[in-house]
Amino acid sequence: MARGGAMVAAADAGDGAGVAPGYSSEITFTVVMSCLMAASGGLIFGYDISITGGLTQMQSFLEAFFPDIWAKMNNAEQDAYCIFDSQVLTTFVSSLYLAGVFACLIAGHVTRRVGRRNSMLIGASLFFVGAILNCAAVNIAMLVIGRILLGFAVGFTNQSAPVYLAEIAPARWRGAFTSIFHFFLNVGMFVADLVNYRANTIPVWGWRLSLGVAIVPAAVILVGAAFIPDTPNSLVLRGKLDEARASLRRIRGAAANIDAELKDIARAAEEDRQHHTGAFRRIVRREYRPHLVMAIAIPVFFELTGMIVVTLFTPLLFYTVGFSSQKAILGSIITDVVSLASIAAAALTVDRYGRRTLFMVGGGVLLVCLTGMAWTYGARLGSDGGKAMPRGYAVAVVALVCLYDAGFGISWGPLKWIIPSEIFPLEVRSAGQSMSEAISLALTFAQTQSFLRMLCSFKFGAFAYNAAWVVVMTVFVALLLPETKGVPIESLGAVWAQHWYWKRFVKPQPPTTTATATAETKQADGAPA
Repeated sequence: MARGGAMVAAADAGDGAGVAPGYSSEITFTVVMSCLMAASGGLIFGYDISITGGLTQMQSFLEAFFPDIWAKMNNAEQDAYCIFDSQVLTTFVSSLYLAGVFACLIAGHVTRRVGRRNSMLIGASLFFVGAILNCAAVNIAMLVIGRILLGFAVGFTNQSAPVYLAEIAPARWRGAFTSIFHFFLNVGMFVADLVNYRANTIPVWGWRLSLGVAIVPAAVILVGAAFIPDTPNSLVLRGKLDEARASLRRIRGAAANIDAELKDIARAAEEDRQHHTGAFRRIVRREYRPHLVMAIAIPVFFELTGMIVVTLFTPLLFYTVGFSSQKAILGSIITDVVSLASIAAAALTVDRYGRRTLFMVGGGVLLVCLTGMAWTYGARLGSDGGKAMPRGYAVAVVALVCLYDAGFGISWGPLKWIIPSEIFPLEVRSAGQSMSEAISLALTFAQTQSFLRMLCSFKFGAFAYNAAWVVVMTVFVALLLPETKGVPIESLGAVWAQHWYWKRFVKPQPPTTTATATAETKQADGAPA
């Protein structure tokens, strides 16, 4: 079971603000550059999300592969909710996520065997090949095969990059560094919308530009990941103690005392070796109950925030309320800027105010926005989609989407990556992250495959459906998610052991190196240990 006597006092009552004695909190050049390179893995996922959303209403793309949808877009009597209801189109979109599910489950084993960095390199290579295949596509089959390769790439990078960030970042700043992944994800979305905005003006082959530029973020990761060290946690787990010491020295700085941190990592790895069952079989045991619940609940709730509705299909939403194709993409660019600003705000506050506070604030904002969109669509577009939405209300939809992106960007957006990457003990970390991301991609697949049909059937009720889930997930976080800010990643067992509910599952933890250091510090100050 996870170790974790350290940081008990700091983590108590949801505080967790301190840094364990014996651990370096210095931000070195190597930490910054390594985290930036690892976080750039978010570029490929973000680029694909926005490129897909723009392509699905781009004339050159639809004329080449989906002429029936293009005909419906030019039919003035067509129900606005049902223009894009095509199972072939949603298969093109969702095939990536289905492939990503299988890739995540494979990536958990691969990452454990070859390391976090090499797993990212595998993902970038697959994305590079998939992007070339999509750009050269001459039929839907080539598009789908390319999307499947992209899905495997996303599965590997989404599984390994957040874990890399959580393990390499100083405990005091772990939330900020891990949130960079989501920041880069949104940078990828922003760049994709800019490319789509230009490609949409190019007849016949503009869609090839949109798909082909995906080669660039893949190349960035391929080059960057080759120059960063693997995490000490991964190296120790694979029995490479000398390399782990060198990696930790490089990361924390030549003058830093790394002994306490290295001992805690080695202790975690030794506990892993004492288990003779696989990580996926271990995580279902009673003592890992809180970790298993969070591995399932966090990605499930993330998908039920409505982010698929408001993020992936943003151009379609704007087109539905009456904007032209070009203005719909421009609206997406505006929302991308809002998202980047909000994620930057989250990075600056997540380690100061904590994860739970951002969840609460974000939940309130999302609830207001989704309720507002349900009312606006219902009152001004109607249940049959036959009304023309007045321009003022259409602008209000854009404003609500922007506010939604701001609330999402300070809460569920970055925290979906932060929480799963930091809460799992080393012995089940790869399995836990794989399970969490596989569930997320499976639900993304289900939603992308069904949302356009759901929008056609439920109309404005689709937004009310997600609003109800926001209430449920906010209550869940308030009751069952402990605060983890500032706690060393190998010392989080104490946080679960002190939680009002989860302590019944988690055994009391023996003191770790950092806990011993805390006691010694108190004795030196004349206080009882």
